[in-house]
Amino acid sequence: MNRLTIPTLCLLVMFTSQLTAQEQQPPLASGSLTLDDVTKGRTRILDLSYPLNGQTNFWPGDDYEPFTLETIATLEKDGVLSKSMRLPEHIGTHIDAPNHFEPNQPSVAQIKPQDLIGPGVVINITPQAEAEPDYGLTLKDIQDWERQHGRIPDGAIVLLNTGWGRFWSTPERFQGRDTRGNLHFPSYTEESARFLIHDRKARGLGVDTLSIDRGISKKFEVHHITNAASRYGLENVAHLDQLPPRGFTLIVAPMKIENGTGCPTRVFAILPK
Repeated sequence: MNRLTIPTLCLLVMFTSQLTAQEQQPPLASGSLTLDDVTKGRTRILDLSYPLNGQTNFWPGDDYEPFTLETIATLEKDGVLSKSMRLPEHIGTHIDAPNHFEPNQPSVAQIKPQDLIGPGVVINITPQAEAEPDYGLTLKDIQDWERQHGRIPDGAIVLLNTGWGRFWSTPERFQGRDTRGNLHFPSYTEESARFLIHDRKARGLGVDTLSIDRGISKKFEVHHITNAASRYGLENVAHLDQLPPRGFTLIVAPMKIENGTGCPTRVFAILPK
């Protein structure tokens, strides 16, 4: 098992303290995971985050720049190795804070720690997205998922597997650029986001594409629905094809940037071994 960082262990401790409060929710297929399960190796941990480097995908805004890392001190010269970095907030695997699209909403630093831990579910629309790059998750897709796997628990962190992760290393394909420069990639729809946020009280919505809105979106309806409810988005989430539909716990660990609208984020899935 990979060694956990101190911040992650702190989040795990808080998660364990939340178990009693979550007992009224339908139990997951694997049962509740505890800190003891993690420390004694009864779980496996999957990192759902891409590393940051000069090739990392980011939202193609006019003033956005690639990630850069510059050495400012060396062991040979200074006795210490140290570096500085420059990056946009919305790059790689990252969180969209509620203040990203709505006023008077929490920044990254103001998101409650307990909202960064929750039961995870994965809805797979890879076949639909292969046939239609602009495909959006429908209410029927969610209903079909619940008929097969059970009700999405209140307070879940919902992840959408579109299969787009296979294009991560090819930026133009990942963005789905057409000859006019327009973006085409699948994600949530206004209808599905409204249901998940309001009817299932999802803590957050995540996806393996550039945005929780589809590439063709011009009004970013899903962002507005999510952020207006003080919920967050997770974008460019990695390795969703390695997760089961349910039965795991998610830990979202963003940098605590005061007034930040988003930032690169480590996302961990804890699964029964």
